[in-house]
Amino acid sequence: MNKRKAAVLVAGSWGTALATVLAMNDCKVTLWARSAGQAGEINREHRNARFIPDAALPDTIRATSDIEEAVSGAELVVFVAPSAAMREVARQAAPFIGSETLCVHATKGFEADTLKRMSSVLEEELNTDPRRLVVLSGPSHAEEVVRRQPTTVVVASVCQESAELAQDWFIAPHFRVYTNPDVVGVEVAGAIKNIIALGAGLSDGLGFGDNAKAALLTRGLTEISRLGVAMGANPLTFAGLAGVGDLVVTCTSKHSRNWRAGSMLAGGMPLGEVLAKMGMVVEGVRTTSAARELAARHEVDMPITEQLYHVLFDHKPPRKAVEDLMGRIRTHEMEEVAGSWSLHQSRPPLI
Repeated sequence: MNKRKAAVLVAGSWGTALATVLAMNDCKVTLWARSAGQAGEINREHRNARFIPDAALPDTIRATSDIEEAVSGAELVVFVAPSAAMREVARQAAPFIGSETLCVHATKGFEADTLKRMSSVLEEELNTDPRRLVVLSGPSHAEEVVRRQPTTVVVASVCQESAELAQDWFIAPHFRVYTNPDVVGVEVAGAIKNIIALGAGLSDGLGFGDNAKAALLTRGLTEISRLGVAMGANPLTFAGLAGVGDLVVTCTSKHSRNWRAGSMLAGGMPLGEVLAKMGMVVEGVRTTSAARELAARHEVDMPITEQLYHVLFDHKPPRKAVEDLMGRIRTHEMEEVAGSWSLHQSRPPLI
């Protein structure tokens, strides 16, 4: 019996973790690495030391630095490139993707120059029906997934059949998958929660307590919902795995790159040094700038995002940013919730 063939682009931590899920589901998995050295390490030692140290990978995963070799003949292609590289990776892969191939992306961010969601970038670059595109998101640290610790995610598509196909590819005893039709909401939630996680790291790094973090997460969810609804999302999405679920795990876990970056910033380390020390992409940094522009475009108030922007790019002291947030003009919490709901109900249904 021939195994189903899947390709995962690229071999970072999350891409490697998703490749292990597919391999555990008895799929033939090819993992595309940017360098021949990294591909060789994965093939010889069944490890990806830079991105997931000490985790043994299934020996059925094969890596290559040739994107044509990785993608050709694949029934499923999973894009896990950083947001800044998504368009280029999709452009390289496009000539080798069949018209019936299911394409899934699991990247949480916006394209900085265009402010487009990743599904929009893929739709523009791939020679595929938009109904064959799926988003995978939710509370899911790679370090736990490769060790088969219980994890639950959501897959979203404008086509229910495609979402269910993705669900079938990924669902496993330790990896539960739900479907959702709200592509916009799932993508916005996944992107903006990284900003709030930077703020959570700042809060913890400054020595603030649980009260401050609870407020940050709650008001952060309000900002996520506010922008998402303005962009056409269903507000219910933000109460689910892609919203509050991913927000909680990213703001509270030692595995979170964004939390760690925020904590280092609170200690006075310059942004450039923080990013160099991390050694991996911190999506929340790019997303803060993009979200600020999107907020202006949609006339949405996002005070946490605004203050973090000034900390990241204008050298504003983190403690002063917190003081300015706490000193904002008083407002009514439920008026904002009601406003979001009325805005959503006034919009035509998504097609």
